Amino acid sequence: MGGVWWLVLSALTAIPMVKLLPFFGINKYWAAACLVPFGTIALLWWMGLKLQELEKL
Repeated sequence: MGGVWWLVLSALTAIPMVKLLPFFGINKYWAAACLVPFGTIALLWWMGLKLQELEKL
């Protein structure tokens, strides 16, 4: 049962990441990192760094 919840939560985070990552200049296939623990946190951190770079321009 725990595995089902893991898949559901992974899908609920990976689908928006697939749509958001290209806006930050990151390949959409990196959304697969949401399947591993702390993958979503790492992607949010990476997106934050890219956002800082975009603001400097």
